[in-house]
Amino acid sequence: MEEHDGAELCFPQLFNDSCRKPKITHFETVLMNLLFFISLFTVFLNLLVIISLHTPTNLLLLSLAVSDFLTGLDSMLEAQRITTCWFLGDLICSLHGFFISIVFSASIGEMVLISIDRYVAICDPLHYPTRVTVRRVKMCVCIWWLFSVVYSGVLYRHNLEQPGTFKMCYGQCYIFMDIADGIVDIFLSFIAPVAVIIILYLRVFVTAVSQARAMRSNVAAITLQHSGTVMTKKSELKAARTLGVVVLVFLLCFCPCYSLAIIETVVALQGRENFNSLPGTVGTFLICINPCLNPVIYALFYPWFRKAIRLIFSLQILQPGSRETNML
Repeated sequence: MEEHDGAELCFPQLFNDSCRKPKITHFETVLMNLLFFISLFTVFLNLLVIISLHTPTNLLLLSLAVSDFLTGLDSMLEAQRITTCWFLGDLICSLHGFFISIVFSASIGEMVLISIDRYVAICDPLHYPTRVTVRRVKMCVCIWWLFSVVYSGVLYRHNLEQPGTFKMCYGQCYIFMDIADGIVDIFLSFIAPVAVIIILYLRVFVTAVSQARAMRSNVAAITLQHSGTVMTKKSELKAARTLGVVVLVFLLCFCPCYSLAIIETVVALQGRENFNSLPGTVGTFLICINPCLNPVIYALFYPWFRKAIRLIFSLQILQPGSRETNML
């Protein structure tokens, strides 16, 4: 019996201090093994996006691709943390939590910035070229990444100051967060950004629908002639639609996990035990596959991305002057 128990421990030589190997269902095992291969695919696809977006015109998508690329790398560690014992040490565990918080915060911020960009482009097209400049976009992206680092550092300060202090046994990677920090994080990382994204895209949707109707009527020409109003270009409407799909997929992937976090916070405040790990595993899986879906959306909706992929695989990108290739 002792041999059997020892075989179930992460560190059989430490019978009193070792964690037991995680007990997960067959479905969870399949899910996490699938996540490992999806993570490799995510890294590859987003590397293609990063190579393709070598001009400053798509800085927001480039920043999103960088965070998705880093998420793909870190998702491999997350799959290992959930399915088996943690053998990489307390410091790596703390850095893992800190790192994944940075890239998730950056991704959420980029979705907000994309929504703002589309809002200005569709709802105020006359001022878009002066308000949304390359310099301002660079500044916003850098500020948000810096904010993500500082915010994650404050959120995971206990884990970074004292790695491994909060684990209950050897072989566990436990990321500690007190309830107050958890409530603040849910509001700043989920409720507030999602509310901003939904409000802005509802405005974009209403404006785009009204402009599309006006374009199909003779009233549009009369209005254009007499008032000088400039209608939004079709390309802007198409970009809004495509990025709207990206934002929608993002919300569908992130909402289950954060909704579960809200439920778990309420349960913790009531002093009850948490429920089984399956919903959490599914939520983690959805968040981690989101970075893999964005390049697929680009490939479906953006001809320039498909052209860029052909140039990369044909090695034409290595030829002199490839940077000036017209992708449109």
